Amino acid sequence: MSQLNNRLSSDERRKAILAVASELFFELGYAATSIDAIIDKVGGSKRSIYTEFGNKEGLFKALVNDCASEMMAAMSIPASEEQKLEPLMRQLGLRLLELYSRPQMLVMYRTALQESQRFPELGQLFFEQGPKRAVQQLAQLLEAAAKRGELREIDCHLAAEHFVGTLRDNLYFKVALGLRQPLTGSEREVLVASIVDIFLGGILKH
Repeated sequence: MSQLNNRLSSDERRKAILAVASELFFELGYAATSIDAIIDKVGGSKRSIYTEFGNKEGLFKALVNDCASEMMAAMSIPASEEQKLEPLMRQLGLRLLELYSRPQMLVMYRTALQESQRFPELGQLFFEQGPKRAVQQLAQLLEAAAKRGELREIDCHLAAEHFVGTLRDNLYFKVALGLRQPLTGSEREVLVASIVDIFLGGILKH
């Protein structure tokens, strides 16, 4: 393992460390996961992990920040699409649902729920960098549509909360709880189309 790790670039090694950390956080819990356990799986030295991440909390923060970066990328919409709310909402919904269904995001979601009582700062960090930022981004897009006169008088932030929350419906919770496999691409399309139709039916001017 150590010989293999010696051939990895610094970025590849960082990704390998974070992949193992997320796996152990979910399997053992945040509290029971040690730096030693991560080293046993990924190889290398404690010093390299402490230098890169500081400590175990730093590893969790790095995982959350990576997820947040992916979420922001998913929420990035070309300017040419901002004038068309329905396809925009469908695109956003599909991007977010696909992101939520990725293995690492599921692990982080489960870990944050699992450990939030003992380590509330972890749950807070996950919420601030993930769902909260998604809602803020969507609220800005809805506010732009409202300024163009496309929407009824609504609370755009509250509407964004509803939309993002609806994407994490019972099907998603089944996935998060391990009761079923992640949704396929076609299943996500059907679900998002239904959510967008209902959502826009309630906020668009008629």
